[in-house]
Amino acid sequence: MLNIGCHLSVSKGFKNMGDEAISIGANTFQFFTRNPRGGKAKDLDEKDIEAFLKLAEENKFAKLLAHAPYTLNACAADESKREFAIQTFEDDLNRLQKVPNNLYNFHPGSHVKQGVDVGIEYIADMINKALKPEHTTTVLLETMAGKGTEIGRSFEEIRAIIDKVELKDKMGVCLDTCHVFDAGYDIVNDLDGVLEEFDRVIGIDRLKAIHLNDSVHGFESKKDRHAKIGEGKIGLEAITRIINHPKLRNLPFLLETPNELDGYAKEIELLKSVYNG
Repeated sequence: MLNIGCHLSVSKGFKNMGDEAISIGANTFQFFTRNPRGGKAKDLDEKDIEAFLKLAEENKFAKLLAHAPYTLNACAADESKREFAIQTFEDDLNRLQKVPNNLYNFHPGSHVKQGVDVGIEYIADMINKALKPEHTTTVLLETMAGKGTEIGRSFEEIRAIIDKVELKDKMGVCLDTCHVFDAGYDIVNDLDGVLEEFDRVIGIDRLKAIHLNDSVHGFESKKDRHAKIGEGKIGLEAITRIINHPKLRNLPFLLETPNELDGYAKEIELLKSVYNG
């Protein structure tokens, strides 16, 4: 079975997201833990979560992917912004205990001319302060496209963060197809080679989810602009190889393409039609 979903709005509740996912043929979804450009999270509705968990079990949902807000920058030059990141990260992990055993993804951050090594230290410090043994959520570092002073543009940078994390068994990676292609990993012409490099540097067992996006600007552009499936520089043929690759095919695939719900439904239908299930 293809584990496929898209980004949905948590503002209407978990049960609503579950119903929307089912309506478009999805069996998982991604959601922001709070306003992506804001701070405070909405209070959780435990009855809503209970109804969703029942729905997810009945419909055999794959793991969900919670996404940290864009305002979270663990390696900001401003100390108050780093403190905000730690507080947000810890709050999110504690709240996610209500929907246990799922995934939490975040952008490693931008070092803002402090240097990659300094940035990596700050990111690992945030994780070590917030991540506790009792947390059931697996924390994912997202691969980035490499624009500006982003950290996570290479597998080596991702690995360097994980190496400094104390609870390594709770760490994984979310590979974004647009980001890695834009960063210079040729998943179109050498998918096997890219995955072999990922395995050598990070370990393929740490790959827990895929952001499945086409790319507007393409290989080595460092631009990070997502395109609809089959309408960018990656293309449907390469994306078909990705979702069918034996090392990837059982992972959850989350669409972050520029779509409304009906557009996601069409993409999910298309991807199911080329999946060898």
